[in-house]
Amino acid sequence: MDLLNAVIALANFVIIPAIAYGSQLALGALGVTLIYGILRFSNFAHGDTMAFGAMITILITWWLQAAGVTLGPLPTALLALPFGILGCIALLVITDRAVYRFYRVQKAKPVILVIVSMGVMFIMNGIVRFVIGPDDQRFADGERFIISAGTFREMTGLAEPLAIRTSQGITLVTAIIVVVVLFWFLNRTRTGKSMRAYSDNEDLALLSGINPERVVLYTWMIVAALATIAGVLYGLDKSFKPFTYFQLLLPIFAAAIVGGLGNPVGAIAGGFVIAFSEVTITYAWKKVLTYALPESMAPEGLVQLLSTDYKFAVSFVILLIVLLFKPTGLFKGKAV
Repeated sequence: MDLLNAVIALANFVIIPAIAYGSQLALGALGVTLIYGILRFSNFAHGDTMAFGAMITILITWWLQAAGVTLGPLPTALLALPFGILGCIALLVITDRAVYRFYRVQKAKPVILVIVSMGVMFIMNGIVRFVIGPDDQRFADGERFIISAGTFREMTGLAEPLAIRTSQGITLVTAIIVVVVLFWFLNRTRTGKSMRAYSDNEDLALLSGINPERVVLYTWMIVAALATIAGVLYGLDKSFKPFTYFQLLLPIFAAAIVGGLGNPVGAIAGGFVIAFSEVTITYAWKKVLTYALPESMAPEGLVQLLSTDYKFAVSFVILLIVLLFKPTGLFKGKAV
């Protein structure tokens, strides 16, 4: 029975949160890896792109809630999500036309585009803070739990309760749907194949009659959708705070690089590697070990390798190790 309680505690505090967080990082890393693979630069504005798409979604959510429109047990934000995606697409297309296109025409080196993206990042961050404010914004409604701790305890009689939040379930289901649709699009549609061809060999793609500006446009549209969905899911699961998305840039880039920059499968795998690493290293294992070990061997301390304040440090260390020993990542993407 104690061993079963240990498994429930592990699922409650490590496995389920890490799967939800990994799904959010995977969607963010997919956006980063598409830009790197097709447009050939590291987009440091991606975290704030997520924040912008989530902000539009939140504003529409509040408007719908004020009008009395809801989705019942599901968050109203799911209704507002398409509007957030459209707003984010408009922002990225305008940014590309106003900023990135000039450097693309000039055949600027990738490092120049990285510096430019940092400038765009600060502008986006300022816009989001100005419009919605710098503080936590809560917009989740509907049923909070799929399975609540009380219900689980009544059903099983176990001492350790299991709670699965609605936001965690929605995150996993949405991430699976988005990934399936994205891979179908890239592998089965004519536009997706032209994007892959452009990514593999730009000169050969141009000789084949592929329109580079159309490829760029579709890339930004897909990236906007991925960023908005990832940003909204993260906001529903935790809370929305503009500066948090700026901080998320490190684990997202770590996920993309660990998996292999430019490799979509690698981005997904990297997201879960980073998420499980962060959660397991910063979790206090006392409760699980107390259940799992004999009473005489039960730990007195928290058995926590690092405080949760150092969560992003875990991403940084993993990123350094990968860059030093395997710069192409787990799935052999493009070397950084």
